Amino acid sequence: MVIMARGDFVCDWSPMHEASVHGRLLSLKKLISQGSGVNLLTADRVSPLHEACLGGHPACADVLLKHGAQVNGVTVDWRTPLYNACVSGSVDCLNLLLQHGASPQAVCDLASPIHQAAKRGHVACVESLTSHGVDIDHDIKHLGTPLYVACENQQIACAKKLLESGASANRGRGLDSPLHLAVTNSNADLVHLLIDFGADTQSKNREGKRPVELVPPRSSLTELFSQLEGPLSLLQLCRLCIRKCFGIKQHHRITELLLPEELKRFLVHI
Repeated sequence: MVIMARGDFVCDWSPMHEASVHGRLLSLKKLISQGSGVNLLTADRVSPLHEACLGGHPACADVLLKHGAQVNGVTVDWRTPLYNACVSGSVDCLNLLLQHGASPQAVCDLASPIHQAAKRGHVACVESLTSHGVDIDHDIKHLGTPLYVACENQQIACAKKLLESGASANRGRGLDSPLHLAVTNSNADLVHLLIDFGADTQSKNREGKRPVELVPPRSSLTELFSQLEGPLSLLQLCRLCIRKCFGIKQHHRITELLLPEELKRFLVHI
């Protein structure tokens, strides 16, 4: 039985949901032409648009949006269509939603799009969200920052994109920094990356330990940290200082500087 709730139709799983999640564009168009509502909701408040984005079907999402689908609809577990696009890694769905007014910010800490994209290694989604003004250092108590989540799941490409976009190399989860985590996981590539972007090698975690004190026995990181005793090189300090001057939202302008290409690549860390 279909009932009314908060101005939307509430139903069980419908043919609209089925067509959307599987990308059946012709079936979806036919259902809409026959009068099926684009904002049909399940008992969990899942809309066809949620399902189109979860399935990674931008053509279906486009049709739904053009017929009035609610772009910022929220399920009972706080998932938006944008969050689902980050789950599937569909940057086409993501960009389409943003064009139609979707908010890049999390509506609840239980379902943050940028954290989900970072966790799953969807670099293009991370890049699109950062370019649309998402809070790149959004610190969620049980998750930490997007960078911390990327490091926790060893998504190096996402970690690099976040750092290039201005994420703080030192903000993690509470007192545990991304560097503490990378060292614990013996991920040398992440350790190098974080240090290059200014991670504090002397910071102490919640147990009062510096990253070097977490290096596993017989790890190659032991030699790396022995080489890092003392201040950063002047070259590295200059890069960090220049990047800081640009601020989080202006890093893309580094490539517009009237400088040799090699120097610009150095500043943006390519």
